[in-house]
Formats: sequence, C-alpha cells, structure tokens
Amino acid sequence: MFEGFDPVLLARIQFAFTVSFHIIFPSFTIGLASYLAVLHGLWMWTGRQFYIAVFQYWLKIFAVSFAMGVVSGIVLSYQFGTNWSVFADKTGPILGPLMAYEVLSAFFLEAGFLGVMLFGLNRVGPRLHFFATLMVALGTFGSAFWILSVNSWMQTPAGYVIGANGQFMPEDWWAIVFNPSFPYRLVHMVLAAYLTTAFVVGAVGAWHLLKDRSNEGAKVMFSMALWMAAIVAPIQIFAGDQHGLNTLEHQPMKIAAMEGHFETNRDGGMPLTLFGLPDMEAGEMRAAIEIPNAGSLILTHSMNGEVAGLDAFPREDWPNVWIVFFSFRVMVAIGFAMLGIGVWSLWHRWKGTLVEASWLQRASVAMGPMGFVAVLAGWITTEVGRQPYTVYGLLRTAESHSPIAASAVGASLIAFIVVYFFVFGAGTFYILRNMARPPEIDEQGPRPDEPIRTAGVTPGPHMDEGDNPSAPRPQPAE
Repeated sequence: MFEGFDPVLLARIQFAFTVSFHIIFPSFTIGLASYLAVLHGLWMWTGRQFYIAVFQYWLKIFAVSFAMGVVSGIVLSYQFGTNWSVFADKTGPILGPLMAYEVLSAFFLEAGFLGVMLFGLNRVGPRLHFFATLMVALGTFGSAFWILSVNSWMQTPAGYVIGANGQFMPEDWWAIVFNPSFPYRLVHMVLAAYLTTAFVVGAVGAWHLLKDRSNEGAKVMFSMALWMAAIVAPIQIFAGDQHGLNTLEHQPMKIAAMEGHFETNRDGGMPLTLFGLPDMEAGEMRAAIEIPNAGSLILTHSMNGEVAGLDAFPREDWPNVWIVFFSFRVMVAIGFAMLGIGVWSLWHRWKGTLVEASWLQRASVAMGPMGFVAVLAGWITTEVGRQPYTVYGLLRTAESHSPIAASAVGASLIAFIVVYFFVFGAGTFYILRNMARPPEIDEQGPRPDEPIRTAGVTPGPHMDEGDNPSAPRPQPAE
C-alpha cells in the first residue's frame, strides 16, 4: 500500500500528527493546574464558596486532560525507538537524562499528589489539599522545564563534544540545560499555556453568562480569565519579540523564512511583510504587502539594519518557507487578537458592564479554542523552521531515521489515526459535555475553616431502635 512512499516523510508526518495531539493537552493542563491552585487559595483566603465550586467544576476536566496528555506523551518516546533510532542513538547520552528528569518530575510531583488533589478535598485538611494542588501545579511546570530544555538543545545545541562513535557526549550539563534559546523558549511556552487556559475558561464562563447572568461561577471564570488576557497577552508579545531576537542570533535562516525574507537587504532597510505568497523556486515574495524598513527596525532596532536573507544560506538547507511564513503569521495574529480581547475587557470593567457585555462574551466564546491554534502554529513555526535538521546545523533529518520500510511506518501511522480518533475523541467529548454544564452551587466543598472528620470518628448511619439486637435497651421509667 505504501510502496513508493518516502519512509522519512511518513515518519515525519507520523511524529507531527502525534506531537500535535500531545501538545494540546500539556498546554491546557499547565495553565489549568495553576488556575486550580489560585482558586483553592482564594477559597481559603476569602471563605467564598463559589471559588471552591469553580475549583470542583474544573477539577474533573483537569483529570481527563491530564490523563490524555500522559498517554499521548508516551507515544512520542515509542517513536524515537521505532522511526528515529539513529537520532535516539546519537543524542541519547544528552537527551536521555533530560527526559528522565522530566519523567521524575511528573511522577514524583504530579502523580504523587494527583490522587490527593482529585479525591482528598473532603478527606484531608484544606491546607494539605492546597499543598497537594500546588505540588501538581509545580509538577506540570517541572515537566515543561525539562521538555523545553530538550527541545531547545535540539534548536541551539551547546555543552557537548562528539564522541568517537559519532554520539553527542555531555561536557557541561549547565550549558546543555540552559542552552542559548532555553530561557526564551520556556517563558514563551509557559505564557502560551496560561493564555490558552485563560481563553478556554473565559469562553466557558462567557457561554454560561450569555444564558444566565446571575451564575456566580460563570462570573468568576469570565472575570479571572479576562484579567489574565489583559495582563499576560502584552507580556507574551514582548516575550515573543525577545524570543525572535534570540532566534535571529542563533538561527538566522529560520527568521528569514518566518519573514519571507529571500534577499539580504544590503542597500537599505528590510521591509516588514504583512502578507505575501512565497515563491521558493524563484526566491522571491509575490503579491507582498509590506511596511518599508519596519522589519529592520523590529529585528535590529535600526531603520537600515541588515538582516540575512535566505540567499545567504545554501538552498538545500532552506526550510519550507510557505509553512513557516504562514504559521508564524497565524500565531502572531491570534496573539494580537488576545491582546484586543484583554483591552476590550478593561474598557467594560471601567464602565462596570463586564457581566452585561454580550458582544465581548460572544467574542470570548469564539476565541476559546484560539489558544490551541496559536500553540500549534507556533510549534509548527519552530519545528519546520529547524528543518532540514533534527539537531540544528549538526544532524540532518534524513540521517536520523531508522532503517525501516515505508509500509511499516505507514501502517503504524494509520493505526495511530484510528486509535487517536476513538480514544481522544471520547475524552474530548467528555470534556466538552462537562463544559456545557453550568457550575452549580452544590459543587461547593467544606468550609475552609471547619474541622475535617477522619475515618473512625465519622458518625455512622442512624439506626432505629431494634435494628441492633445486642445493643442495650432503655429501661422503662418506674
């Protein structure tokens, strides 16, 4: 069935498919774990029950999303062994320990405290339950730390030597973990996760407010989410700009592809291309809509600063400019739309009409899934922009794959598509069904300041006289 297909291309499609599914869930759970910790803290601080009601509402959704994130992540490790064994062998001495730290972070913090977080609200004290929630949130951040370190090292490798058998051998672990692009990539990704969660929460809150403006849980969701949008969206845009400058320094060819910059601007400023149709064959941008000198101003802080174009690099090293150029613009456009929603919400807060702002709520519902789209677009920009290398400038993708037939890769790709459709389709359906249900008052937990009953002192069920024949009988009065 797959005779004549390129096994490397099929392996790349398979990895792109599985990692695209996987990245959605951590992007959501990293932000949602922190959101749950904030709700729990506000409940303990203020004693207001609607905070714990919203906590209970999102806790079920977090549990399902977390499980799907873990399952979809295991599949990626499987593919390193089957489809990318040469890459796994050459980079194993460096990436293996980093990924092991990620697993340790997940199991020691996330899995260790997840049970208490999910089932312990009425069984342990509020302080211990809050501590468990904080540990789960810290665990999700720890996982992100190590995975971003792995990915950043593949983008900007440092702290290694090439061993006698061609393997990358560690020489300086501090340089490996904190490689040149790691801080920028970590900040950009974590902020993206927070914004993704905020817009999902905001969309759910807006949806229920449009139906019932008196729902206190929906008010809390909507207000907190739009505070996050108003505060974090501009910080994210600044972080993205700094990440871009770092990429220009260490991966200038990727920046040239992102900007559709084919020819180095030696005689004047580089324009900022808002839209165009890249022509890789001719090496030029067609139907371009540009702002003169704005590209040089953004990237070099000079109106006539020189920026290397794709013509400065061998053509066989170019990434797919079409994909990188448009995915980058999708990410940026959504980022500015998030900023617009945040500013719009501030205007309604100032007027005191946030709960009644129907058009803002409709726009928030429409923006609900946009965080996921932005994360995927940013991930595509990063990963396709790194091609044709798996380890940038050192190990080509074509040299990283396993000696495996196209039919084997194609068959496993079809199997993944079928299994993902049923497993993750069912999980996503459950999540959406929970989101469609409004937060209810009866989801509230115990009072944060009341004592917790433990096993052995909890009163048993009421028993009528005569239920227990061995119990002493009251004596009739004389």
